[in-house]
Amino acid sequence: GNQATSTALHAAPWWVTLDDATLTRLIEMALTQSPDLQAARARLAQAAAGLASQRAAGRPNVTSTALVGGLDQAPDTDQQRTYRIDTGSVVASWELDLFGGQRRAVEAASATRDAVAADLADAQLALAARVANQYIVLRNVQGQQRLLADQQQAAQDTLVLIQQRQAQGVATGGEVDQQTSQVAALAVQAAQLESDRLVTLDQIALLCGRVPAALDSMLATSTPRLPVLPSSLPIGDPASQLQHRPDIRAAERRLAASTAQIGVQQANYFPKVSLLGGVSVMATEPSALLKQSSLALLGGPMLTWDFLDFNRTTTAVSKAASVRDEALANYRSSVLQALNDANSALSRYRQQSNIVNQQALAQASSAHQLTLVSQRRTAGVASEMSLLDARRSLLNARSQTLSAQASLLEDYILLQKSLGMGWQVAANR
Repeated sequence: GNQATSTALHAAPWWVTLDDATLTRLIEMALTQSPDLQAARARLAQAAAGLASQRAAGRPNVTSTALVGGLDQAPDTDQQRTYRIDTGSVVASWELDLFGGQRRAVEAASATRDAVAADLADAQLALAARVANQYIVLRNVQGQQRLLADQQQAAQDTLVLIQQRQAQGVATGGEVDQQTSQVAALAVQAAQLESDRLVTLDQIALLCGRVPAALDSMLATSTPRLPVLPSSLPIGDPASQLQHRPDIRAAERRLAASTAQIGVQQANYFPKVSLLGGVSVMATEPSALLKQSSLALLGGPMLTWDFLDFNRTTTAVSKAASVRDEALANYRSSVLQALNDANSALSRYRQQSNIVNQQALAQASSAHQLTLVSQRRTAGVASEMSLLDARRSLLNARSQTLSAQASLLEDYILLQKSLGMGWQVAANR
């Protein structure tokens, strides 16, 4: 059979390791419904059609014709005579690929199709990362809103306490003004968070190919939480992982296509040999078409050679070589950029992991401090103001921890994308 093995990149759902069913649903929705991906799939279909057309060019070309006609003549007499001619023919031609021009053309079309398939995989990889990032932003904003509501309540309780102390002559008007300003600043922060939430919701809907607000009910929650990072991060050998990055594969396939095009042009230096075969019949009556005497056979090789046009061929080969050189430079650039992306992502992930660990220790310390102050307050040796201050410190620590965890998740997503993880080469016939 005339089957050629190509390669296609398929997504392995790395996002499932984050243990968040809503995130998984969003990414699957985006990969299915995104208009950008639909356009990329259309480009892949066009490239596949181009490959099929190029393969068909190497098969025999068969044409057939049929003619039924008549001729009326008026000789010297008044009598008219009618002549009838029935003809039919089948002609097949096949250009022999003696010097590999057709084979190299198919190779170039196949590599181009694979490059477009890799482009689609790269677009899918980028889209999945964007959806995941926006989801992390949303859950962080929603979590910050909950914490901010508690902070606002604590700030309002502190303001009431200071006002009571002012009435008792213990606190000054300046202290009241300072706390009032703090309450107002938290209100501004709350308004900004709400704006961020609405914008992020619309951005997620857009990435998923939906109209604004279409996913609001799906993403609304009273207890928002960030996705959970896997307990271990099996990366393996980063160098081997980079080979599966779709953008690197696309660049490599385009290099292969441009290299094959040199062979296509070089084949023009040599003569083209075509085999021509045909069968035709001609008779004056339909009943005579099947008689052996009506058959005419044609067959034999045909040689064409533009041996006087070597300069044009040389120019075409030189142009193809320069296109190959550009593709090679692009491939090297892609590899270098991928190495830089991977090194940066690994470094950022390690640093952010340390920040998260340090922030967790700070939060634990704030929680312990609040417990001690609460015990002292119960014993009557600590003031209500001290208790409110300890509560505010813990809320601030929780907010910073949440932000640090969100940043670590974003770095995790960046690491997945930079290594091309979750995308594997699979045979596709």
